[in-house]
Amino acid sequence: MNHIRLYTAVLAVLTAVHASSITRPISCSSLLNATVSGGVQVLTSVDVAAGALSVPSYSGGTIINSFPLCHLSGSIKYGADGLTIAANGANTLTWELYLPATANYNGRFMVVGDSGYAGSIDTTTMMTEFNLGYAVAGSDGGHSLAASGNATYASFLADVAQLKAWIHNSIAMTTPTVRALVTLYYAASPKYSYYYGCSTGGAQGYAVASLYPDLFDGIYAGSPGNWYSHLILSFLWNAMHTQGSGFMSQDALNFITTKVLAACDALDGVKDNLIENPSNCTFDITTLQCKSGQNATSNGTTVCLTVAQVKAAQAVYAGPKNTVTGKGIYPGFALGSEIAWLLQETTLYEEFSDLILKEVVFNNSNYNVSTFNFGSDVAKVDSIASPLIDSIDPNLSSFEARGGKLITTQGWADAYNAPTWPIEFLEQINAATCLTGENSEFIQVYMVPGGGHCGPTSAYPHVPGTYDVLDALVPWVEKGIVPTQMLSTGAIDGTNATRKLCPYPQNAKYIEGSIDDWTSYTCA
Repeated sequence: MNHIRLYTAVLAVLTAVHASSITRPISCSSLLNATVSGGVQVLTSVDVAAGALSVPSYSGGTIINSFPLCHLSGSIKYGADGLTIAANGANTLTWELYLPATANYNGRFMVVGDSGYAGSIDTTTMMTEFNLGYAVAGSDGGHSLAASGNATYASFLADVAQLKAWIHNSIAMTTPTVRALVTLYYAASPKYSYYYGCSTGGAQGYAVASLYPDLFDGIYAGSPGNWYSHLILSFLWNAMHTQGSGFMSQDALNFITTKVLAACDALDGVKDNLIENPSNCTFDITTLQCKSGQNATSNGTTVCLTVAQVKAAQAVYAGPKNTVTGKGIYPGFALGSEIAWLLQETTLYEEFSDLILKEVVFNNSNYNVSTFNFGSDVAKVDSIASPLIDSIDPNLSSFEARGGKLITTQGWADAYNAPTWPIEFLEQINAATCLTGENSEFIQVYMVPGGGHCGPTSAYPHVPGTYDVLDALVPWVEKGIVPTQMLSTGAIDGTNATRKLCPYPQNAKYIEGSIDDWTSYTCA
């Protein structure tokens, strides 16, 4: 593959230059001299004592380094194709690298992905994995935070090179450089290489599996936005169908979810304010429609839904449809996820649909998204935006053939991504990736009952949202042990509940014991 030549070339140059010029073992500070012509530069190289570097945590506090590290940062200039490293490249990617002290290094290398429009480095995930002994790197996705803009403008969307780098190529640009620095620092190549990303990072994970199958041994691609061009159409569809009289307040959304749970919670044999598999729930939203003469609210509380609200909810469940062909454009949302729909009704289409349609698809800053035609305009999205930002090639035969493993997690109550999309894409992959007449086992999807986007959600605070992905992925990659389950911990309500996640199409089935103990369940 031509894409792989980038990795091989950069690694060879870095190794050749510094094997002859730096005495081993080398110090952290000496890596500052590892500047390579062609656009790669190390900008800082600092020894950091244990506990001296803190980064934000997802819970609102901070995370510190548990042991000493060598902290590097640098830049990569790249060309108009959004990939080629070039000394005079018009665009710049920035990266950081955390190298554990040799005594704490587990011999493994990891690159973490981005979220949203990127523009900054995910140091939170970097530090989390560093504290497990990984040499960890991350990048800004190929553009600055300023270029990621705001809800009215994002300049990187108008730059084709930056747009290509964002999801398709930034990980591939970053990985050879930082992996070579890891090799120099420890005087040995990492034993295994992993990628870890969620949301946009999940899309980047599928991109590297497809375009750069030799970069990583194991990939975690959580809550993947890899059909990004149609994901933003789902945002627009949901917003357009819930405007005006169809709008559902948070109280109305809570009302719907409460009714759905009352009907379907016990389907899995456990009453836990949760639906194990919403696909098995057949709740009819029309049963919540107000009777003739009945008011939708009583004393400010929702007691039934108006006709317009019922139609709006049905549109969100169904997902966007092509008004010409009648075919689905993107999956709809699951029963039990209604409590998390407010963003779908309000801000998501402004932040993503509006900007991408204006700046990428129609190239018109005055474009009015309310005029989008879900028939004729879909083809325009597919021809212009999809090749730049989607990662939907289901043929991952090259990644499978080299022994790669991939795990995806997806919350059933994700406020952004329709939950069945990863299942649909998994089925496409199973159909397309076939080496010997039968599908080889190299990819798994774990659906999370009550799970949010890339973790827990306040909609289901009793549901643990920290997934032990690496405990499943690493033994699979390194020892060939196929995962049969995954532990989930860290409920945001502060309880010690644990949950068992199962590889699709299996579900967690209660056997006996505490319903909040993952050992009380089996995957069936």
